[in-house]
Amino acid sequence: MSRKLLLALGETSRTACARGLLRRGVVEGTDQLLSAAVLAERVGWAADLVSGMAASLLAPRWNTTDVDLLASGEDADGRKLPSNAWMALRRLGWTVSPPEGIRVNDRIVRMAQEQAGRTLRSAQWRADLTAAGAARLHDDGRITALGAGGMFRAAGVLAKQHRLRRHSEYLHAKTERYKGLIGQNGQHALNGKHTVLAEEIRAVSARRSNLNEALARAAARWAVDQAITAGATVIYLEDLRSMEARGMGRTHNTRLSQAVRGQIVDRIRHLAAEVGIAVATVPARHTSKHCPQCLAPLRHRKAPDRPTTPGWKWAVCRSCGWQGDRDMGAWRRIAARGLTHQTKTVTDRTGGAVIIRSVIDTLEANAVITPAALKTSRKDRSKTGPTRGHATCPAPGRRRAPSPTGPSGPAGKRPEGHSHTDRTRLPRAAHRHQDVTTISAPTTGHRPRGAALGAGFHLHAHATPPRWADPPPDTTSGRGPLS
Repeated sequence: MSRKLLLALGETSRTACARGLLRRGVVEGTDQLLSAAVLAERVGWAADLVSGMAASLLAPRWNTTDVDLLASGEDADGRKLPSNAWMALRRLGWTVSPPEGIRVNDRIVRMAQEQAGRTLRSAQWRADLTAAGAARLHDDGRITALGAGGMFRAAGVLAKQHRLRRHSEYLHAKTERYKGLIGQNGQHALNGKHTVLAEEIRAVSARRSNLNEALARAAARWAVDQAITAGATVIYLEDLRSMEARGMGRTHNTRLSQAVRGQIVDRIRHLAAEVGIAVATVPARHTSKHCPQCLAPLRHRKAPDRPTTPGWKWAVCRSCGWQGDRDMGAWRRIAARGLTHQTKTVTDRTGGAVIIRSVIDTLEANAVITPAALKTSRKDRSKTGPTRGHATCPAPGRRRAPSPTGPSGPAGKRPEGHSHTDRTRLPRAAHRHQDVTTISAPTTGHRPRGAALGAGFHLHAHATPPRWADPPPDTTSGRGPLS
């Protein structure tokens, strides 16, 4: 019986750890009390033993083949691996033994296998994470994605930036109100407050500028590190210079003009040039509108895991069935467009940036991401020959000929079946499989539990075997005359 609690839809389980202080211990065999120093020494020795055993298990398994095998979740026979790491390693036959001269119980071995298994499983997760946002152009023209894509998230910095922006807008509105009240009066009582507000606006603007620079440095460093880890030779960026801050209202125009996209792009170019990675920009037209696998128009809707979040972050393709975050589809389109239009790359004379100015329709038709083969745990059940024929049987196995048709009513022989002919509704147990041990429930006296009138099993009695069954063994032979 499993001790794990059943989780409802949308719930997840987490393991919490609490720090504790061990002050003394007791030896079970001799009831000897151990001080805190001796206990720490013994616990440290056991921890070092487990770490050494885990390291000896990881050394021969730290390769792509074994890591992929464990991450696939199936063994060599196609069976699903257990969720516990130590059980999965034992299913695969990856065992470990303590050093020579040391004898440990199975719990220590399980601890070492669990530690090694979690490390191997996290290796696959880290490999998928570091390969995020990478695409490769093959010799035959196919473009494949090397990872599922990653996002740089700075929720805390963005929340602070949002608070500072709202505070700056409030200060500017208050300053404009004071300026309207003061007018041309140089001796107005609000002149002092207006000066204080102007100093506070400058301080808030300085804090926002420093925060934007820190955010741009962190985002650029993350993007270049991802490219270095994936072994990329070029970084393709979306050209958002056409995103002008006008015609959208005063407040929205101010927010767009204060975006840090330009700073991020400049720092990415600077950091990428240090490691020899080229940076090119591609047109941003329809990068989040068309499917990255078939270029069909996408339908945008709310994300299934965030139904209350405003915006249409989820994209679904009705042509090929692809669906995902619209930003995840956009980076695939950007990468495929850049790899396909490499011959159209030029250098801007004014800034020296490498750009792709326009999109060629004939090349854009080939700028698709080839979907990877889906991993399935089911074996191939495709037909390799004709279906085996089945013998037709006019009646059930224990009745080789159909019953004759009887008159309409309860009189005469009832037709084939288990229920009475005058019943419009079948009894509760009439759908059960009934064999030669089936008897009808008694109508008077004791009513067995679970039986229904006219159909059902008696829980305490069985019918005698039929005549055609094997005769019972003779238990009286060889005993002599009866007394």
